[in-house]
Amino acid sequence: MFERTLENLPFGLEPLDFAALLAAMSAVSVFLLIWYSLIERDPLPGRLKSLDERRTALRNGLTADTGRRKSLVDKGDIMRRVVDRLKLMTTYTVKSTRAKLAPAGFRSRDAMVAYLFAKVSLPLVFGIGSVTWFYLLNPWDLQTTTAMGLSMMMVGLGYFAPDIYVKNAADKRLHILRRNLPDAFDLLVICAEAGLSLDAALDRVSKEMAEACPEMTEELGLTAVELGFLPDRMMALEALTERVPLPAVRALINTLQQTERYGTPLAQSLRVLSAEMRHERMMKAEEKAARLPAVLTVPMVVFILPPLFVVLIGPAAIRTLDALGGM
Repeated sequence: MFERTLENLPFGLEPLDFAALLAAMSAVSVFLLIWYSLIERDPLPGRLKSLDERRTALRNGLTADTGRRKSLVDKGDIMRRVVDRLKLMTTYTVKSTRAKLAPAGFRSRDAMVAYLFAKVSLPLVFGIGSVTWFYLLNPWDLQTTTAMGLSMMMVGLGYFAPDIYVKNAADKRLHILRRNLPDAFDLLVICAEAGLSLDAALDRVSKEMAEACPEMTEELGLTAVELGFLPDRMMALEALTERVPLPAVRALINTLQQTERYGTPLAQSLRVLSAEMRHERMMKAEEKAARLPAVLTVPMVVFILPPLFVVLIGPAAIRTLDALGGM
């Protein structure tokens, strides 16, 4: 069957040409991956530009979006036209999509349009491609039921691919923010003890952490901007919990809300939160260290014990076989 598959290659390719094509594609893919991993990307200028645009939008009274700036996906583009034609930008869809994209750092209207367009177009593209490959070309002589099942799997993959990408981006971003939260809390404690207000403290901490954690700079800077422009300061604090759904951020927002409402000392509350965050990070490190022996058991059994047995028992087994052969 494999030989027949090689004889029926698409576009009249010979097996040797097909192997050379695959080798060339693999080499180009490896080169692009290595080149992309070695590129030094500096996201800080783009994040600072986003904060400036948000400040300008809030100054103009546009609190629902990041501004009416010129869009990368303008009204004449196909993605915007498809989304508008299918009426995907309903109120419920906009709210749920914004809540889903915010933890990943995608807050612009263009990102929402691209996400909704991908949810609609990718299942169609994957479905047409799978039907063409499994039914029309059918290089592996698949049965009809098998080809239908594979095509449905590809359609499902196309539907869930945008959600998987957004979830992975959100998890990666939240992991970076969680790792840098104790440092941000310590800096907030220092700023509060120095007599700075909440707005000034958040703005100063965002500037101090610009090089270490641009994600934290973006979130704290955006919160400082919204505290100064939104009519209700509680709305700005609640918006931070929506963008960064972490328990530590929720505790920080509760502390800040109590400070704003009852006038409790900010520095003392932040110091307690900072100590709790340090203790929690130490506990997680100890938990990972305690889990390490159990994790190393399987690699040790699979990769270490067989060579050890060969080295220790191999010579004795060879001598035993030689002695039995001599008898």
